[in-house]
Amino acid sequence: MFDGLKDKLSGFRKDVEESAEVEEPEAHDESPAGENGTADETAADDDADSGGSPISASDAADATDGSAVSADETDDGDDEPSTFQRAKAFATGRIIIEEEDLEEPLWDLEMALLESDVEMSVAERILDTVREKMLGESRKQVETTGELVESALHDALLDVIAVGQFDFEERIAEAEKPVTIVFTGVNGVGKTTSIAKLSEWLDERGYSSVLANGDTYRAGANEQIAEHADRLDRELIAHDQGGDPAAVIYDGVEYAEANGVDVVLGDTAGRLHTSDDLMAQLEKIDRVVDPDMTLFVDEAVAGQDAVNRAKEFNDAAEIDGAILTKADADSSGGAAISVAYVTGKPILFLGTGQGYDDITLFDPEELVDSLLGEE
Repeated sequence: MFDGLKDKLSGFRKDVEESAEVEEPEAHDESPAGENGTADETAADDDADSGGSPISASDAADATDGSAVSADETDDGDDEPSTFQRAKAFATGRIIIEEEDLEEPLWDLEMALLESDVEMSVAERILDTVREKMLGESRKQVETTGELVESALHDALLDVIAVGQFDFEERIAEAEKPVTIVFTGVNGVGKTTSIAKLSEWLDERGYSSVLANGDTYRAGANEQIAEHADRLDRELIAHDQGGDPAAVIYDGVEYAEANGVDVVLGDTAGRLHTSDDLMAQLEKIDRVVDPDMTLFVDEAVAGQDAVNRAKEFNDAAEIDGAILTKADADSSGGAAISVAYVTGKPILFLGTGQGYDDITLFDPEELVDSLLGEE
């Protein structure tokens, strides 16, 4: 899952390692000059390798023994590391990441993220966070540049992926029953199948559910959801085609209240955010049923289109979270990276296959670890 994005993030790490690569300083001899030259030459060579200005052995000595230095020696008047800072870093076996080390790798990372369907504002936020965490940073060389990059990427990715995240099962457990969840999205993205999967997920955790088919416009919608209900042995509330969707879901809530059912899962017709009549239906469902959650469903493989639709649906009729289907077939990962940040609402589940058990509770930390190869 998201293998293409994993490769591109790994490529960024390698690019920065190559750009910021410095040699370990040689141990200083007790004598004024080393075997291959004077101490002054050795210190100068070390700094030359880093692309900075030559530094003297006295500068390095001052850095290592903590001797006082003048303001001129420590501050060049800008944000670039000073000669003294570089001297101190190299003499103590440290590295400093500079702007020039990051310029080309960050450009390549931006292109890689955009090619992976990561939304522009999300890509920019990731780049800003990586730059902020790495620029001018000094790290012991035993903490490799690669580890520094990985830490910065980890924080940057988690920053955008975990927006709005909440514990779904905890919310179900603590809510007054029945909990009503309405599902929305465009046609053909796996909305009805996701309802069936979530019903099974809830059942495995001890929560009963009833299905309510508010998709009263599409021919064959009743038959489709009825097949899932039969396979799962769930009660289905449905009206004839052309009926009032709000009335169907309301009947589902009444059935749940009368029969002690924990959760009502209400399907709705697939729609575009520009479909005024269908969007008005959602508004009516909100008024009549007052659902506890409205979940947006789309395909992870839709990439940027899924991100745009999530934003549009949230703007038109506020959602509480998202389910991304076909995540197992998505190599780009753009939707998974972007949806939460763009909408301010979390991804709650990933669909990962055709079976009823193929639904995974979304864990931002787990996803980031997977993307960075930390699992």
